[in-house]
Amino acid sequence: MKEQDSLWQRYGGHLVLLVVALLLFIGGRIMAAGGLFNVDLESEPLPAEGLAAPATAALAVAPTGPAPAEAVIDLSGVPVLINNSLSPNLNPFTYQGQQPEHNLITYTVEAGDTPNGIAEQFNIEPETLLGGNPFLSEESSALQTGTVLTILPIDGVLHDVQEGDTLEALVGQYGIPAEDIIAYEPNNLEFPYRLYPGTQILVPGAVRELFVWTAPSLPPTSDSTGSGIAPLIQGTGTFIWPVGYRRITQYYWYGHQAIDIGLPEGSAVVAADTGTVTWAGWNVYGYGNLIVVNHGNGYETYYGHLSSVYVVPGQIVYQGNTIGASGNTGRSSGPHLHFEIRYFNTLLDPLGILR
Repeated sequence: MKEQDSLWQRYGGHLVLLVVALLLFIGGRIMAAGGLFNVDLESEPLPAEGLAAPATAALAVAPTGPAPAEAVIDLSGVPVLINNSLSPNLNPFTYQGQQPEHNLITYTVEAGDTPNGIAEQFNIEPETLLGGNPFLSEESSALQTGTVLTILPIDGVLHDVQEGDTLEALVGQYGIPAEDIIAYEPNNLEFPYRLYPGTQILVPGAVRELFVWTAPSLPPTSDSTGSGIAPLIQGTGTFIWPVGYRRITQYYWYGHQAIDIGLPEGSAVVAADTGTVTWAGWNVYGYGNLIVVNHGNGYETYYGHLSSVYVVPGQIVYQGNTIGASGNTGRSSGPHLHFEIRYFNTLLDPLGILR
């Protein structure tokens, strides 16, 4: 070990001087050859992790000698990154628009009120009473003293929005243009015209559709010649009052295309004209106990809310025959007879036909 140390001490300094001289010689030869270190980035890409080198770039470095030409970097091949993640589109499922705000008034029915009179008082059509009070279309006899009605500001229907309702669905249901529904300001409809369940939309000019139940037709029979179809019997074409009372508790109007005759329960009800019974018994559509007589000439008469029924389907009855007793069955607000006259299933005002 001592011998090695003495050798380094003797020749180490000479070795260092030899290396330094060699480096100076090489550096001088390179500068004499051009004085520039040229770096071609096309053939020698810069080692950058995760990033591609530009398509064309030239870098000049001149540690000594004349000033080199100005370095030029071509960025035309560098991709442009656009990040809009901080400004996402609106989520339509979280958008909340304005909900309808209707200023509605109510009216309590007084003794002697009629649908036409109430409608005239508020400058609306009688059918609009149904538009704001759907329960009347189920049982119009509910229009009695003390009944509280919702009065709409204009003619139309106040629609209760259900889950899944759309503006297009309302257009199809009521036949009113979407523009008219949108234009009614209290509806507060704005694009994208979303409807909110539990709210109400007023459909201007719409009329609430009435459900009209139709009794079975007469059974087909042959005439005296054995050909064609003839009724069992034909009526006289004239109609008498079906009861001995004349106290009208509900007149004929759009929402109640019949008359209600108030009288004590159990009073006799007679056939208004001769014909054949086509229905006699309970009816699930609000009539309660019902009798229907087909008069064989296009006319039919309906007798509703009866307490008792004395006839059966297919039975022939003559004008003035007792067929039942008055009552308060079905959707009824008190003892009365609900009486209809239809002509080929068109409901007529009985007061214009009864003798």
